[in-house]
Amino acid sequence: MPPRTPKTITLTREQARQVWLQAQRLDTREPFGRGPEATKAAVEHLGYVQIDTINVIERCHHHILYSRIPSYERTHLAQAQSVDKSVFEYWTHALSYVPTRDIRIFLGAMRAHREEPRRWSAVGGREEARKLLSRIRKEGALTIRDIDNDVLVEKAHLWASKKPSKGLLERAFYDGDLVISARAGMLKTYELTDRHFGWDERPTPASERQVIAYLLDRALRAQGVVSLDSICHLAAPSKKAVAELIAARVKRRELMTVKIADSTVEHWMPRDGLVPEEAPGSDLVHILSPFDPLIIQRKRLKLFFDYAHAFEAYLPKEKRVFGYFGLPVLIGDAVVAVLDLKTDRQAGRLLIQQWSWLEGQESAERKALIEAELARFERFQLARQTDG
Repeated sequence: MPPRTPKTITLTREQARQVWLQAQRLDTREPFGRGPEATKAAVEHLGYVQIDTINVIERCHHHILYSRIPSYERTHLAQAQSVDKSVFEYWTHALSYVPTRDIRIFLGAMRAHREEPRRWSAVGGREEARKLLSRIRKEGALTIRDIDNDVLVEKAHLWASKKPSKGLLERAFYDGDLVISARAGMLKTYELTDRHFGWDERPTPASERQVIAYLLDRALRAQGVVSLDSICHLAAPSKKAVAELIAARVKRRELMTVKIADSTVEHWMPRDGLVPEEAPGSDLVHILSPFDPLIIQRKRLKLFFDYAHAFEAYLPKEKRVFGYFGLPVLIGDAVVAVLDLKTDRQAGRLLIQQWSWLEGQESAERKALIEAELARFERFQLARQTDG
């Protein structure tokens, strides 16, 4: 009779890192293969790929995919969104690409948004929204640039639009009436959701219990070893229900409790989860986006990697340590440096604004590895197949 799996195991930080890197698919060079199918597979595995407006270097959704798909091309994401329709945009902890296979999880949030119109009372009433949807139904998908009858207003803040119709489009998007069917940089094309997906009848929204199970399963798949905070990142209201589900799965012996050395934070992993016997190769280099799933949860990153990342773009220059847009450099299973990079597209160069080694990590061998990866990263930065 085989020995029973223990209820609790203890992992060193090194072991926890290896589990997380394996789950994030940053432990091998080409985990998802090549071509457009690799993009679909990567988004489905990660569960979401964050979108961000900052364009100092390549936008983070492309950067995150490039980090896991060495042969990634921007046209692959465009195909997934607009042709194959295997991914769509919606809010997770931020605006993100998520797999269309998971759309039932988000239909309930769309419905809840429609039923709370006070959130969008400043952008117009139901009648204005009805007219906009009617226009798209008759004329086809459109962008904000296609709406030329707006009376321009003063911006309320830096990221706002002078066009009131932008608010109507966003309201209809979060309501689920419209979907972003294509994207060129930050310019979004809006289409009727049902027409985009070819639905005669909408799928049934996931139940609350199914949404909670989705949050836990997504984290287990993409994180390997999870905590309540890492599962419910920026979704604190879900913690109570997620904790109850975890307790039930531990009782059914589907999950085991994990203690990470020098931490009092409780973690869990699947009972059949394996700890890699070896760390990723010491010649495997990733220059990561500050919005990468490995970097975005700062407390978890500090616990697992003993590295505290700070996004310094919004700090005064004199208070920055690593620079305006610092990118952590991962070699094997260690964050060894932070590079402040900027792409000068007019000159056709990737500029190194600042190179900062973390304490005790500098070596000639690592410098050569990073420089080789920078050359590849520069080629990716400048090979712009699309503005997406």
